[in-house]
Amino acid sequence: MPEIFFVLVVFTIVIALIFDFGNGINDAANAIATVVATRALPLWGAVLLAAVGNFAGVFIFGVAVATTVAKGLVDPSIVTVYVILGGLIGAIFWVYFASFKGIPVSASHSLLGGFIGAALVKGGVSSLKLGGIAKIVAFIVVAPVLGMVGGFLFFVLIMWIFRKANPIKINKWFRKLQLISASSYAVTHGANDAQQVMGIIALLLFSTGFLGGEFFIPLWVILASYTAIALGTLIGGWRVIKTMGMKLTKLRPVHGFCAETAGSIVVGFVSIIGIPVSTTHVIAGSITGVGATRRLSAVRWSLARNIVWAWVLTIPAAAIVSGASYFAISLFI
Repeated sequence: MPEIFFVLVVFTIVIALIFDFGNGINDAANAIATVVATRALPLWGAVLLAAVGNFAGVFIFGVAVATTVAKGLVDPSIVTVYVILGGLIGAIFWVYFASFKGIPVSASHSLLGGFIGAALVKGGVSSLKLGGIAKIVAFIVVAPVLGMVGGFLFFVLIMWIFRKANPIKINKWFRKLQLISASSYAVTHGANDAQQVMGIIALLLFSTGFLGGEFFIPLWVILASYTAIALGTLIGGWRVIKTMGMKLTKLRPVHGFCAETAGSIVVGFVSIIGIPVSTTHVIAGSITGVGATRRLSAVRWSLARNIVWAWVLTIPAAAIVSGASYFAISLFI
């Protein structure tokens, strides 16, 4: 195998891990926005908690999501190192741009949009597995709705159970319980989001012959992907945290606990069945659902609308940049 090709594969893996790092930066808000907003933990403590939780996902969940990304979206026969590199360029552009602007977008959908866009330019519509893509697109709507309904119902249940308790004591209890709920959401976030990069790297290795004739996820790929997203989370993402935890609605510890618990149940379930979803969508829906239990006006719907628009634009924006990137790369192949 030519040395230059080996270097190109290594370079593409590094780019994938850089994307994974950016995923952690943007999605740090998913697990810790509520604990920061309710002052259950200081920012540095919350970020550390989320980073550890992200990494812990490797020991709890399987690789169903990674397998879906690698095999369920694009015909593996048209995948080359250049397709994956082009896809990563578009994904990285959108995630880092959104993080700089403080927009809580889906890093997951950025990656998938980038992968699809590059594959579309390389092999046309016939190279896409439309059934798998349709499932992911459907969950752009389904995931936040599940989070919203779950957050709303769980908060109503908690309030009914503790209806006779002193509100001050309730917040004191749930400030401590938030450490558990934030940890569980961090674990499921790492399980779903890091697996997507695992799938891309494993597909790269398989398509270039480094895995032999059988597709599998090497252990070092699993550890590298989880480490990158955990380090990104450790860096934080204050602009996104502020948007999710402080601007969308006013949160108290009991609200944060309910939003995180409902969100972790949804993300854990879809991770087990192998559906790559946006953990940003889920937690934003959960926070909105909890906020709506007080009154609909308690949610800043104008901000929520802007966030939804960013979600809608993520896949096509990443796909367009990636498609253009692959086309530019193909001129030199």
